[in-house]
Amino acid sequence: MITREQIHELAHFRAEGNEERALSFYFQPYAPRNKSHKEEAIRAKDLVKNALREVEKNGKNESARADLARILELAEGLIGNQARAKAVFACGRRNFWREFDLPSLPTGMQLFVNRVFHLKPLAQLLGAQPSVCVVLLDRQKARFFDLRLDDLTEREGLFRTPPVRQGSSDGYGGYEGGHAQRRVEDEALHHYKDVIARLKEACEKGWFDKFIVGCQDVHWGDFEQQLHPYLKQRLLGRFCGEVGKISVEQVREQAGRMLQEWQEKRRSGLVKEVLDQAMSNSHGVTGLRRVLRSLELGEVQTLLIGEDFARKAAECPSCGHVDAHVVQKCPACGKDAREIEDVCDAIIPVAIQRNIELFYIKDEPQFDAAGNIAALLRFRADQNMNAGLRAAS
Repeated sequence: MITREQIHELAHFRAEGNEERALSFYFQPYAPRNKSHKEEAIRAKDLVKNALREVEKNGKNESARADLARILELAEGLIGNQARAKAVFACGRRNFWREFDLPSLPTGMQLFVNRVFHLKPLAQLLGAQPSVCVVLLDRQKARFFDLRLDDLTEREGLFRTPPVRQGSSDGYGGYEGGHAQRRVEDEALHHYKDVIARLKEACEKGWFDKFIVGCQDVHWGDFEQQLHPYLKQRLLGRFCGEVGKISVEQVREQAGRMLQEWQEKRRSGLVKEVLDQAMSNSHGVTGLRRVLRSLELGEVQTLLIGEDFARKAAECPSCGHVDAHVVQKCPACGKDAREIEDVCDAIIPVAIQRNIELFYIKDEPQFDAAGNIAALLRFRADQNMNAGLRAAS
């Protein structure tokens, strides 16, 4: 499964000169109409032929041809034999080849030839997927899992031996029984504090962004009381489950459902927020031109893009300026600009490099009417400047 570090590596890649090309291949298995899988095989060959024509516009480019031959061979091996989606990123000139298994893709088989890797399908899949920790607990045991996409990986747990009771009776007036119960409760309290300390340390180290708790109702109240406000802000929710009996598949299903519900709720809230903020000329902008400007100024905190959004634009190889219009000369530095087929190829790597939260939006008429692209801002450079000038005067 792809990691955050690997995504950053792809986002930073840029082909140089005429003989370097960045190839991006996405494979999504599907149920064919016949068992021969001829449709997929024909599709793969057509994609490679079209890519070869694109590559040969600037000469033979043997390294890219070799990459395409390897991609075709890989695709033919996957057809009919692959249950999961796959993504491949290659640049033979730099001896660069990366393969990733993915749970699913929003699009079918695709192949792109560009100077940067085409990350839009990957970004659509990952979107604003936070890294999630799932902790299962009771009074003596805690199991920790990392949830990324649909992969669930278990980490080392915490297990406390229950206190041994002395004697077989509760003693005079039930004193010994009450003392034993208090000891059990104290041990449980220490266990919860250890679990919380582990979560806090992992969160501070960046191992997860959000977490989900699985426990029985009887344990939740005591555990929740011990949670630090810092962690409460990262809590997505809780589901009912017993540490020793719930299966890994049930954990994945429950946590995945909660994560999806949180994402849908957050996505809906963000659309309303960004439109309100833009309308009041506050911390929100809409439309491609304004979003590009805010990205260039480093203002953007959260980026919202329509699921089908695509626009031609121009990019300056010298200074990196991206213009919403297809221009011949860069308006920032005056040097030659080049046309890019889809401005998302320029926007998405920047969002990944800067750890900007990214959401894809669909079926939101008001968002479509506002340009189908928008951003929530950390600050407004123009307003900060105006405030400074007012204070100086």
